Amino acid sequence: MILYGAPLSPFVRKVAAFAAEKGLELEKVPVGLGDPNPDFLACSPFRKMPGFADGDFKISDSTAIVTYLEAKYPDPALIPADPADRARTIWFDEFADTIVTAAGGKIFFNRVVSPKFMGKPGDEEAAKQGEAEMVPVYDYLESAIPASGFLVADRLTLADIAVVSPFVNVAHCGIAPDAAAYPKLAAYLAAILGRPSFAPGIAIERKILGLG
Repeated sequence: MILYGAPLSPFVRKVAAFAAEKGLELEKVPVGLGDPNPDFLACSPFRKMPGFADGDFKISDSTAIVTYLEAKYPDPALIPADPADRARTIWFDEFADTIVTAAGGKIFFNRVVSPKFMGKPGDEEAAKQGEAEMVPVYDYLESAIPASGFLVADRLTLADIAVVSPFVNVAHCGIAPDAAAYPKLAAYLAAILGRPSFAPGIAIERKILGLG
């Protein structure tokens, strides 16, 4: 199975971590902005990251990919079967992909992608707007994280994998929720991102960015 995409993409990171939690090996093929890689384009004709191939089956979009992996490799279950738990898992996945990534992306694009990879200064006002938009995200998650430390069903699910992934991009910009103000969220992020499915990849990303 092949995963195409930029290592710093929260969507690529989500799929990689999801696969790792299932014990699956993915061949990771880096793809940059505007990359004409024909194999990537065969999976993702609109250049949506990540692209994915499993033999003749090709598709893009992180949620579509993890849905495929869950159906083909159901153990361990990362998308619950219980109707309410499944619905909540999909809600958190959507929340992460749209709300959290949208806010964090304004910070990451303008403080990392634009200056480091495109050679253009970022829009600092847009980055500050992203920081402001992260505050209600912090508030919501602080109230939503159960005592178990997992968002759904008191165990690791796609909900946790999806939600923490865009926080990595924000952390690369030196921003994290204040542990004094958001103790549950800070502990939650440390625990999930410290798992073997995330930590090695984050270390590689930091090297790419020259963060040591």
